[in-house]
Amino acid sequence: MATSAMAEMKKLFEFIRVVGRLKSLKRTGWVNAGVKDPETVSGHMYRMAMLSFIIDEKRDHVSRDQCIKLALVHDLAESIVGDITPFEGITVEEKHRREKEAMENIAKLVSNTVGNELLDLWNEYEKQLTKEAQFVKDLDKFDMIMQAFEYEEAENKPGRLQDFFNSVEGKFKTETVKTWVDYLKEERIRNN
Repeated sequence: MATSAMAEMKKLFEFIRVVGRLKSLKRTGWVNAGVKDPETVSGHMYRMAMLSFIIDEKRDHVSRDQCIKLALVHDLAESIVGDITPFEGITVEEKHRREKEAMENIAKLVSNTVGNELLDLWNEYEKQLTKEAQFVKDLDKFDMIMQAFEYEEAENKPGRLQDFFNSVEGKFKTETVKTWVDYLKEERIRNN
């Protein structure tokens, strides 16, 4: 294998390893809440991608494929910086700076075309530039409260993770996800 091909292969394998870190990175919010065996960042991103997959593009006025891509990229920087929560004493600006730097480093591990797309997707999500980014942001919040509900059920401790529900109250923007949130609230009441 030629030297340049070896260098490209080395970068590709570094990308594979970086992405793979998300498979074992536990979500900080659940760790801090004392959840036994908390989900990983990749598990969270996977469910968000699957929720994006079931979007009704005509009803929701968004591109399903774009939402899937955004869901798969939105937390990619955490493979380098970790899952930083608002309770860790790091400013929003510093968190953004660290994640941007991480994304720029990740983008260098793949072709320019793919790297630029990863950066564009991350920026689109971070800046909430499109309807798709806003929809995926709602999916992010919804997945969190759905996961909280599932943990409460598994532990047989209704209401234990109420703080997670409180943190997103009134913050959903998209009608489809608002409908899901309303149903989840009703389901939670039925299970108490």
